[in-house]
Amino acid sequence: MNYHITNARLVLTDVIVEHASLLIEDGRIAAINPIDVKAEQTIDLGNRYLLPGLIDLHADALEKDIEPRPNVHFPLEFAIAQADKRNAAAGITTVFHSLSFANAELGLRNNEMAADIVRAIHAFNGKGLVDNRVHTRYEITDPTALPILLELLDEDSVHLLSIMDHTPGQGQFKDMRAYQDYLQNSYQKSAAETQALINDKLAQAEAAQIRVRQLIDHAHGKNVHVASHDDDCLEKVAEIKGLGVHISEFPINLDTARCAIEQGMSTIMGAPNILRGKSQSGSMKAQDAIEHGVATCLCSDYTPASLLTAVFILEQRGVLSLSEAVKLVSLNPAQALGLSDRGEIAVGKRADLICVDFTGDYPQVRQTWVNGQPVYQALYGGA
Repeated sequence: MNYHITNARLVLTDVIVEHASLLIEDGRIAAINPIDVKAEQTIDLGNRYLLPGLIDLHADALEKDIEPRPNVHFPLEFAIAQADKRNAAAGITTVFHSLSFANAELGLRNNEMAADIVRAIHAFNGKGLVDNRVHTRYEITDPTALPILLELLDEDSVHLLSIMDHTPGQGQFKDMRAYQDYLQNSYQKSAAETQALINDKLAQAEAAQIRVRQLIDHAHGKNVHVASHDDDCLEKVAEIKGLGVHISEFPINLDTARCAIEQGMSTIMGAPNILRGKSQSGSMKAQDAIEHGVATCLCSDYTPASLLTAVFILEQRGVLSLSEAVKLVSLNPAQALGLSDRGEIAVGKRADLICVDFTGDYPQVRQTWVNGQPVYQALYGGA
């Protein structure tokens, strides 16, 4: 369907254009502020914001849709469909569902279940509202996940791979006691169970680099981008860069993030960190990283609605202009993964768009289009 969106407060990569219009043809942006338009439908946005659809590179929330309580599981297709609708309502038009492979470590984060979820997402894509993709997370202390991940890569079911090193005593969990408390409190593990898990991780860490190199090489052979998780020092950045990793997720401190940027890498920080004003693990504040120019992208992490809200918070606090803040959740993630067909409102790009309204202090998505198709609408205030 071809249509004309009018009276939009258009958020481009470098400027906001008031009372602008777009011509959408065959799922693409055909023109900005066209003249003498003949379209099947005209949509007046009442000078509300029109943003590019959000691109979320790291989204854990699906795990809670599948397992809302410990050992309580919903059917996968049902859970994925709920996540799909929630992402459309959050303005996320391309989502990379993050699934951990950690050898029966934490609920869903075991190899067999995680592989089933990956394949279910791959089967669902094309049936839902948004572009659902897969971000597999490999825990390097797990030797049993390697053949499964290699198989999933060969099936073309993986769109982003990240390498996680949760070996106790470094990275996000430098404090061994804090790591044990995290496992006990978050996943209902006993002290004995957590100690056994920690001992196993330490024992498996020795041969991890051989497995990591094999997995990264295989991912590159399938044109899958690779990220590293919770980098904590300059030496770690140099090591992963040497392995061909180009994205640093949640760098622990400012020096590490700055080093990654200097190495030409993209960095990802969590949007919930912006809303809360701190990291749940005590790492660097996302806003500090942005203010120092070492944050390339924001992701929803575990709360999809946080992505859009963080953008406007950054603008309201005077940290970034709205155009620059929007790039953290659209153009920059697209460029990090080579998605050249989306990420900005520009002629020829996919018409992945969101109309944003305000109810009180927080932005809300009023309408969402994916590849030119309307997939979500909410009439706040009845109009």
